[in-house]
Amino acid sequence: MPRGDKSAYTGKQKRQAAHIGESYEQRGLSKDDATRRAWATVNKETGGGQKKGSGKNGA
Repeated sequence: MPRGDKSAYTGKQKRQAAHIGESYEQRGLSKDDATRRAWATVNKETGGGQKKGSGKNGA
């Protein structure tokens, strides 16, 4: 998977990133910085691009 590919993220994670990015833009950040920070926030909160049932935390 190339760097920056968002295909591993769930729809919910993508919606969260979009909403967070809009919030950052309203605070005066550029679109690129807002997008970068939004995905960093989603990664921090959800553990990154993982789909439910991926077995990442399984035995």
